[in-house]
Amino acid sequence: MSRGRASAELLADRGAAAESDEFFRSRPFLDAEGVTHTLRIAAEDTELLAPLIVREIPGTDLLDAISPYGYPGIVPATPPSAEWAVDAPIGDTSLHSALGVEQVDWSATGLVSLFIRHTLGDPTLADAAERNVVQIADPALPPKSRSSDRNQINKNRRAGYVVELVRGSETGAAQRGGFLTAYEQTMRRTGAAEHYFFGGAYFDRLFESDRSWLAIATAPSGEIAAASLTVRSDGFLHYYLSGSADTHLRDSPMKNVLAELVELSAELSLPLNLGGGISPGDRLEEFKRGFANREQSWHTSELVCDREAYDRLSAGRDPGGFFPAYRAS
Repeated sequence: MSRGRASAELLADRGAAAESDEFFRSRPFLDAEGVTHTLRIAAEDTELLAPLIVREIPGTDLLDAISPYGYPGIVPATPPSAEWAVDAPIGDTSLHSALGVEQVDWSATGLVSLFIRHTLGDPTLADAAERNVVQIADPALPPKSRSSDRNQINKNRRAGYVVELVRGSETGAAQRGGFLTAYEQTMRRTGAAEHYFFGGAYFDRLFESDRSWLAIATAPSGEIAAASLTVRSDGFLHYYLSGSADTHLRDSPMKNVLAELVELSAELSLPLNLGGGISPGDRLEEFKRGFANREQSWHTSELVCDREAYDRLSAGRDPGGFFPAYRAS
């Protein structure tokens, strides 16, 4: 990648320039997330694109931006050529050397700050920070499972729990409703912030993607006990948004769901990204470790595009590690 000056601009196109078949840059996902723009960074020999949500900064006439949820990334406009990519893992971005943030002229964007969520793999922007370590079930490695998890899964099967995988576009209203109920009950149990309650219309749009599945564990009573919206993007299968019903927690039916997804990842020859915990080493992360056989770092970039405005807006605030500081509560 050229080390000359690069320029950044915003395209008011609802993310169309960055749109692709990959789930986290697909039209259903971009629409569900309310993406407003594409970030385009152009240098002498490369072009990088990322979908963004541009927002007004409260109490000002200024703007900042954030990536949509998940792993949308900032990716090359043109994929690596076949001869370059022949020995590269699926989803690998290391063929493109990372662009230094200081090499980019951000002034044309009119943004005060920018928060980028990268895809899994080597980030395309230098100095990206490790945001989290995610747990991976990789079919290329020997599988891992705990005897306690296997015992619970088999016990549930004997009791009459059944898991099915349904393409997102083929799910019915009852399946979607059962998933939404289990998901929202899980969010309430964990004390999740309001913005994690996405709502039925959000999920309806996501289910239109041909790279989405709903993995459903049905209890012997016929109720949906646990379910996971699982998606394919950038060389990974992602255990994306999931939930278990309050009334079936004791049976841990999500273990049966995960066992089914591990099988799907093997069929597709794709590593399964299980994600991480709410905080490092917590119970959620430990639960996922039972199915994972490796870890991988996930990165984000916190960019200050207008230092003068950023410092003025952030003066006197204690962000406690939150970015941007001026939005800290």
